[in-house]
Amino acid sequence: MAKTYRALALLLTYPTTDLQRLAPEALALIEAEALVPKPLRKALGRLVSAITGGDIYDLQEAYTELFDRTRSLSLNLYEHVHGESRDRGEAMVALAELYRANDLHLSANELPDFLPVFLEFLSTLPEAHAASLLGEATHVLDAMGERLKTRGSAYRAIFGALARLASQAAGKNWPAWT
Repeated sequence: MAKTYRALALLLTYPTTDLQRLAPEALALIEAEALVPKPLRKALGRLVSAITGGDIYDLQEAYTELFDRTRSLSLNLYEHVHGESRDRGEAMVALAELYRANDLHLSANELPDFLPVFLEFLSTLPEAHAASLLGEATHVLDAMGERLKTRGSAYRAIFGALARLASQAAGKNWPAWT
């Protein structure tokens, strides 16, 4: 089980003073596990510096503008796959059942396809299984990473790290991510 997933989930949450306080610890976990290459860890360090050194209100405004008001950067993964179709609801029910089968129970206000929730779930699994599930979402994560790169966002580092973690399962024939 990789703590890196949990650390990345934390860094991808809405900025709060708690996040500003905990971000360096998350980076230390990522550094200690060294599951992502050093250049990506340096980029994550720049994100942590931006989070810890920024004005909390400016950080919150930028986060909201980036992830909540830009549909192509929504952190709800199935929105990218299914949009607002009925299939999205069915896919979320299936994902919630997968969580429950692995003893992860969501609160009433958490959507199962919210990327930080998904990453928290992956942190509870053996690394190979986590990488394979993450690999099923690679097409969405890669597209989001490119959009963040175009915008010059430091959050791009998280998506680079996720691509690296997913590549651990590359070449394996896993079922399509619905």
